[in-house]
Amino acid sequence: MPSSPGALRLSLLYAVVFTEIGIAMPFMPVWLAALGLDAGVIGLLLALPIATRIVATAPLMALIDRGVGARRLIVAGSFGVAATYAVMAPAAPALGWPALAVLTVLNAVAAAPLVPSIDYLTLAAARRDRRLSYARIRMAGSVAFLFANLAGGALLAALGGRLAVPLLLTGLALLAGLTARRDRTPADPSRRAEAGPSPPLPRRLWLCIAAAAAIQASHAAVYGFGSIHWSAGGLAPTTIGALWATGVLGEIATFAVAPRLPARWRGPVPLLAAGATAAILRAVGLFLADDTLALLVPLQALHGLTFGATQLGAMEAVSTLGPEGARGRAQGLLSAVNAGVSVAATLASGLIYREAGGAVFLAMAPLAACGLALALVAARR
Repeated sequence: MPSSPGALRLSLLYAVVFTEIGIAMPFMPVWLAALGLDAGVIGLLLALPIATRIVATAPLMALIDRGVGARRLIVAGSFGVAATYAVMAPAAPALGWPALAVLTVLNAVAAAPLVPSIDYLTLAAARRDRRLSYARIRMAGSVAFLFANLAGGALLAALGGRLAVPLLLTGLALLAGLTARRDRTPADPSRRAEAGPSPPLPRRLWLCIAAAAAIQASHAAVYGFGSIHWSAGGLAPTTIGALWATGVLGEIATFAVAPRLPARWRGPVPLLAAGATAAILRAVGLFLADDTLALLVPLQALHGLTFGATQLGAMEAVSTLGPEGARGRAQGLLSAVNAGVSVAATLASGLIYREAGGAVFLAMAPLAACGLALALVAARR
């Protein structure tokens, strides 16, 4: 666990923000359905934040390179998220869906820089103090996400009513903003002070960003249709929930072990290559396993590499390859490209699953292989 006060505060920030995400992802669709909205409208409202993140993240993160502190973005974004959820809570039943869509977009704009900004601060702290580890600090977010998934349903059932979801998210967002305001760890000294064009990103960094986006997008089939396919195969909801928990536990294990690996294994390319290789194996394995639980458990555990190693590789690329005065932009571009490629993969997965069922998992293998190829090209530069 992190030992310095700055690392503890960053861990707490990750924990609060990922608890919020862990509540919003599974339970916001349920809340929207409880409002009596049409399924098509719900789909639109769930797609809007992704589309907004593609457009908004990079410009907002580029503000860091022009003198706007990452911590200030976290505070403003968290309070913006809290304000929009607070308006949704009492007003949503009376609002038409267009007004709810506007609130959803505003919420997504406010949320767009939160995780990238915490990543930025954590990478800066790790560059200043080599005793700190991004993986160990970031692990707090994964633990919190798992806790929110497991405990969120029971907590919301206890709170009761249609106000519970947005009000709980409002409180968590306020807590994140207050936590960021109290954080007094130094800012990144590499921030570009002078006006003018930002330095270009090296081609090797672009290759790593593209590789990470391809590997992360290969999760689209299991994210979108894993539960549906396993449920159709006869697996119980509790079993499916345990499979998802297995993936997050694998992710936590990777973050815990990564700092102990030899330095040559912790570079961007080795981590991205490990993530891509595991993603290929997982895609093929999920297709062959179908609903065989004995195979699904270890395949879900590979999430520790497919997501965890890929995330660490991408962060290492931004930290070590991003030029001074452009790391904020690099962090934003990574998030935006990830979101864009994942949206395309999710849309394609829907079409493939409709026509070919479980073959959708196999269809993700070429995407992961593309990520592996891009990582190997980056290694040659």
